[in-house]
Amino acid sequence: MTSLFTQEIHLSKRHDKIVSQRLILLQQMEDKLGGQNKEKASQMQAAETAFKRNLSLLKDIEAAEKSLQTRIHPLPRPEVVSLETLYWASVEEYIPKWEQFLLGRAPYPIGVENQNEAENTIQKEAQ
Repeated sequence: MTSLFTQEIHLSKRHDKIVSQRLILLQQMEDKLGGQNKEKASQMQAAETAFKRNLSLLKDIEAAEKSLQTRIHPLPRPEVVSLETLYWASVEEYIPKWEQFLLGRAPYPIGVENQNEAENTIQKEAQ
């Protein structure tokens, strides 16, 4: 019976040792996991900060690009814009008439008297 009792004590001590080692390992795993979570959170924060910084830099670059474009190609004066608008409206108005003439399906669109003037002008410019 002493042998069984001794064996029981020995097993009990061994059990306690295994349980204490298990607790130590569990604590180490929790610490490691906690450290990994902190590191991941830190990396996420750094990535978010970098994203915001990059977005801000991109906006600054776009603003600088607009500023340089304005210096290189300044906006035309309002009078010029108005004349351009009127010119293109006139072109759009006469496109259907000229299109048929240029395709050879209709006579000169403005009239015979204007055709002679136009031919004279073209001839003078060619000389």
